Amino acid sequence: MESIRILGTGSYLPSNVLTNFDLQNMGLDTTDEWIVQRTGVSERRIADPDMATSDLGYHASRNALEMAGMTAKDIDLIIVATITPDTCCPSAANWLQAKLEAPQAVTFDVTAACSGFIFGLNVAEQYLKNKTFQTVLVVAAEVMSRTLDWKDRRTCILWGDGAGAAVLTLGNEGHEILSTHVHTDGANGEDLLMPGGGSKTTPISHESVDKGLHHLNMIEANLSFRIAVRRFMESIKEAAEFNNIDVEDINWFIPHQANIRMFQNISKSLKIPFERFYLTLQKYGNISSASCAITLDEAVRDGSIKPKDLICLPVFGGGLTWGSALIRW
Repeated sequence: MESIRILGTGSYLPSNVLTNFDLQNMGLDTTDEWIVQRTGVSERRIADPDMATSDLGYHASRNALEMAGMTAKDIDLIIVATITPDTCCPSAANWLQAKLEAPQAVTFDVTAACSGFIFGLNVAEQYLKNKTFQTVLVVAAEVMSRTLDWKDRRTCILWGDGAGAAVLTLGNEGHEILSTHVHTDGANGEDLLMPGGGSKTTPISHESVDKGLHHLNMIEANLSFRIAVRRFMESIKEAAEFNNIDVEDINWFIPHQANIRMFQNISKSLKIPFERFYLTLQKYGNISSASCAITLDEAVRDGSIKPKDLICLPVFGGGLTWGSALIRW
């Protein structure tokens, strides 16, 4: 029976590395020890000033297409998950389509914050099952460094820039996506948001900039932490139950790279060996929608993921959004 398959993955990280010591030297009231203990992050990547989200997505896409043995001409649909598009209009997917030289592909963006890659996979799954499109490129790309107040140590220490991608099709060959699951809670969306730039606030002005409305804002960090842990665990259990397996049957957990303490908590609560969590947050930070896409590609390319492994990708993000995907490699 045909099912949704991953034919290739790819990722791209900017070459510019910003360490915790760099942040300290910039005058931020923090230390490497303070950041590592609270987040697990040691360094993050920062895009060059002339690089936009679609540029990062372009390089990740090329790597995914190369692994799949395809070219951009083979793609029917391009979905870009991002909260930092090149422009509000056109979409980042449109810019990416032009750079890939894939005019035959339909393109649009998905906005689901840190859960964006899983939401993108879920959307692609529907189009493929309906046979509307044959081959879909799902890209998650972010330039989070341009959303930050670099004087706010609560937030600027967490984030980085990068992109991940996957080529999907409906068929019998490739790595099987067994299920995807997505959820939202709009009533609590203000817990993690970027308040400025939309129709809810006044147009961009000196006043809105001075108030910091265009920076990413974590209203209640402790509350968000507790909610995230709960939703991560629910998403893992949902994927396992839907596929009639036990959580302990899953070989790898590749979560949205939020905070190491979250995964230590989840590991203990669900009795999952911590070694089964594949983490890259220590060297890349939190790259919003792109985190689990990048981490999946890295785990594939370094040989950690073996044939027939079961992989769970649980995510949680602003909105609020959460969900998971289960993949048989």
